[in-house]
Amino acid sequence: MDIFLLLLGFILMLTGILGSFLPVLPGTPVSWVGLLLLYLTSAVPNDWWFLGITLVVALVVFAMDYIIPAVGTRKFGGTRSGMIGTTLGLVVAIIFPVLGIFGIVFWPFLGAFLGELLNKADQKSALKAAFGSFIGFLTGTFLKFVVTVIFFGLFIAKAWEFRTELFPWFN
Repeated sequence: MDIFLLLLGFILMLTGILGSFLPVLPGTPVSWVGLLLLYLTSAVPNDWWFLGITLVVALVVFAMDYIIPAVGTRKFGGTRSGMIGTTLGLVVAIIFPVLGIFGIVFWPFLGAFLGELLNKADQKSALKAAFGSFIGFLTGTFLKFVVTVIFFGLFIAKAWEFRTELFPWFN
């Protein structure tokens, strides 16, 4: 059972890292569940303080992922239409990866720009708002990525620390 929990936790860690880029997956909470599964093995002693602190971090980053793009858009004069355009642009980038990795950058920006234009903004203010939305999106994505990679590093370090208990046949 420990090996199953370890492997499932590892898969969730990798899924969490992917979720830091894909909006359909909540990256940090998924990574946290991977940490939880590692601590639920009989080999790794429970550390409820560690799990509690990392849960709070995961939930704060999850909430900030919705707040940061909105703040970026508002700060640069954007509207709700720009934020919706950013989200739709990201969905387009995921479903139709026409520009590859650059699509993750280009389509949300274009979506915010078009969203602002449809909201009756002139080109200059639409471009400014799209830039703000884009900066907010990049900031949120970077924050999620950093936290999920840190969680992954903690997972690997803890699994390595208790490797003899997790894999007794490797002694």
